[in-house]
Amino acid sequence: MIRIAIANQKGGVGKTTSAINVATALAATGWKTLLIDLDPQGNASTGIGVSASDRDRTSYDVLVDRARVADCVMPTSIPGLDLLAATVDLSGAEVELVNADDRANRLRSALRGDLGYDVCLIDCPPSLGLLTLNALTAADTLLVPLQCEFFALEGLSQLLQTVERVQQRFNPDLGIIGIALTMFDRRNRLTDQVSEDVRSCLGQLVFETTIPRNVRLSEAPSHGVPALIYDHACAGSRAYMALARELITRMPEKRKAA
Repeated sequence: MIRIAIANQKGGVGKTTSAINVATALAATGWKTLLIDLDPQGNASTGIGVSASDRDRTSYDVLVDRARVADCVMPTSIPGLDLLAATVDLSGAEVELVNADDRANRLRSALRGDLGYDVCLIDCPPSLGLLTLNALTAADTLLVPLQCEFFALEGLSQLLQTVERVQQRFNPDLGIIGIALTMFDRRNRLTDQVSEDVRSCLGQLVFETTIPRNVRLSEAPSHGVPALIYDHACAGSRAYMALARELITRMPEKRKAA
């Protein structure tokens, strides 16, 4: 199982929207997919159509009580896509685990073994705390949604420094599968400037596909479905399908062959 953390410590960059729609696109192309909601806000769970009252066992139970992932996941309305949901209880996990010796390795331990999935996407909270550290320690690679604005570049440098520290202390094999430019608006000259700056610095690490600003992407969560289900023909949905195809080409060869 390929484990991909989707992280950016800056909020409002399209991280959860990317997690939901990339997971949906991967499932639609035949990849057995697990989406892990590791954000106490639980937005990925809500956006995939799982109400708070239906979240009996969650990622909190996996991290704190060491419950088995297989006992906590739930199916979604999307064939091939399962969810490990989150609730606000997860916000207490960082406090409860602060004195645990293995506090950074709880999720990694839980994801060991064959869980029956081809790929696992981990939606991280908008911070670089213990929850995100667990995700980066458990992940094979990192996908970074990056909003096309000036301050995003400063946040990206902080995230890359965090990745280096995680590689040094917890997960030397952690890589970056790509950076996805989100909220792209060609009418805004700053958008093009940020895109050029990021591509000049990071080259092919940046996905060719860009995710546009799109009203339908914003509307979909209120209906409890991914944008790919809400309006598969809108510009945002088409962009996420293209991003998923590009992501698949960067997957390890052995998994693509399988």
